[in-house]
Amino acid sequence: MHSLAGAPVKLNEVLKQTHHIQKFEKGSFLFQEGSPSKEIYVLLSGLIQIGKIIPDGRELTLRICSEGDLIGELNIFCATPRNLLSAKAVESGEVAVIMKDQLEAKLAEDNELALEFMKWMSQQYRKTQTKFRDLVLHGKKGALYSTLIRMANSYGVRTSNGIMIDLLLTNQEVANFCGTSREVVNRLLSELRKQGIISIDKGIITIHQLSFLRREIDCENCPKEICNID
Repeated sequence: MHSLAGAPVKLNEVLKQTHHIQKFEKGSFLFQEGSPSKEIYVLLSGLIQIGKIIPDGRELTLRICSEGDLIGELNIFCATPRNLLSAKAVESGEVAVIMKDQLEAKLAEDNELALEFMKWMSQQYRKTQTKFRDLVLHGKKGALYSTLIRMANSYGVRTSNGIMIDLLLTNQEVANFCGTSREVVNRLLSELRKQGIISIDKGIITIHQLSFLRREIDCENCPKEICNID
């Protein structure tokens, strides 16, 4: 099995003991918000989008999971095991399925493993906390700018022309990361293009002036393991 990105070695060993492998197709759901939670998943291939439907009908995307990521971990030791978020496939692939009660039993009997898991979960919490900070403190423009920075950290490829984000997303999908509408993102991206900050070719965004985006949101230069879209 592939390793769990960012997780300690010992936890990787436990996660090798999967129940079964499950394939999924683009556009399908691993699970949906409100459904019972009995399993967690390690993503072996493909891309999974984790998000939530806001009461007014908008969709908020919190992360895109790639190979090695753990999905559904929020429900470990939860008294009411229902999924708080939805997991939708952006690209077809497969996951290793782990029964939640089996992992809980291993964590309960192994203090060292439990400590490692807590440290790893703390880092995931910090990632989510910084995303919400950007959404709340910097408004719609700041939400887009920080999303572009995170995408560059996760999927950026340095070229002679700037940092190309090697991930094809529609403007609606970008808007979902920002918690705003497609129309707002269209306008803000258009402004950035006119200023020469970014360019877009066949849906692929290249950032020419990353320093501009960082300066506009008072970037705190968080390490990439925190400031990313994963």
